[in-house]
Amino acid sequence: MIRETAARVRENIQQVIVGKDEVIELCLIAILCEGHILMEDVPGTGKTTLAKAIAQSLDCSFRRIQFTPDLLPSDVTGIFFFNQKTQEFEYRPGPVLSQVLLADEINRATPRTQSALLEAMQERQVTVDVETMALPRPFLVIATQNPIELEGTFPLPEAQVDRFLIKIVIGYPSVEDENTIMLRFQHTNPLDTLQPVIGAADILAMQAQVRQVRVEESLRRYIVDVARATREHKDVMVGVSPRGTMALYHTAQALAAIRGRDYVIPDDVKVLAPNVLIHRIIINPKTRLRGRTQTDVIRDIVEAVAVPVASL
Repeated sequence: MIRETAARVRENIQQVIVGKDEVIELCLIAILCEGHILMEDVPGTGKTTLAKAIAQSLDCSFRRIQFTPDLLPSDVTGIFFFNQKTQEFEYRPGPVLSQVLLADEINRATPRTQSALLEAMQERQVTVDVETMALPRPFLVIATQNPIELEGTFPLPEAQVDRFLIKIVIGYPSVEDENTIMLRFQHTNPLDTLQPVIGAADILAMQAQVRQVRVEESLRRYIVDVARATREHKDVMVGVSPRGTMALYHTAQALAAIRGRDYVIPDDVKVLAPNVLIHRIIINPKTRLRGRTQTDVIRDIVEAVAVPVASL
C-alpha cells in the first residue's frame, strides 16, 4: 500500500517539479515520519514551488507564513482578544494551527519569532498565554531559507535546526530538465490545477505502518555506530544527538516502505545519512578553512563505519 500510494503522490508532484525524483522521495520520507523539512538553496531553484506542490498533493489544511524581520510570535501562534460583543476573551488561531505549514524564508525572522515554532515542531502543540492547544495531525513544517543572503537574516539556532528531520538542497536542473520546465510553464502554471491524491487519514495510517518495518539488531547497532562516529570525528565540534539517531532510524524504515520492503537494509541508512545528519553536526573552523563541508564529513564517516553483513 505504501509503495503504491507514495508512487501516486510522487507522480502528482512531478506534474510541477521536473527532474528532482530524489528530492521528492526525501519529502515523502519526511511525510511518512511526520517529520519537518528544511529546504536550503539559492533563489529561484523551486523551493517554494516544491513546498506548495507537496501541500496541494495532500488533502490537508495548508497555511503559509512569509517570514520577515517584523513578524511577531503572535503572528505565528495566534492571540487571545477581548470580544466586546460576548464580553469574553476568544482565541484567534494563528497559521501554525494547520496540518501543513510553509515557513517561507524562515531565517529572515528574529530568533524570538523563530522560537515560536519550537514547541509546535517538537511537541505538536502550541501555548498562547496560559492555554495549550494540540495541533491537528498530521503536522508538517516545510521551511525554506536562502544560504547566500546574510544581510537581514538570522541563522536558525541549533535547537531549532535539530528539529528538522531532513535538510534538502534542491540544486540546479540539468539542461534537459530546464528546457522541460520552460515548456511546462509556458502557458499555465501546473500548480493552479494540481489536485490532492491522499488525505490525512491515509497519511496517519501509513505512518503507523512505517513503524512496523523491521530493523534487525545489527542494523540498529550500525545506525548507533554512525551517530557515535560523528561525536568522535576529529573534524567535528558537536556530533549528532540521540534525536538524530532516532531520525536516521525512522527515515530508514520509511525509505524501505517506499521501496516495497518490510525490512531495512544498510543501503537505506547510507543513502539517508547525508540528508538526515548534515544539519546536526558542527565542524571545526580548521576543517572549514580546508574547504571541507558537513557533507564531506558525513560521507567519510559512512564509508568508515563497518557495514553489518547478513549471516548465512
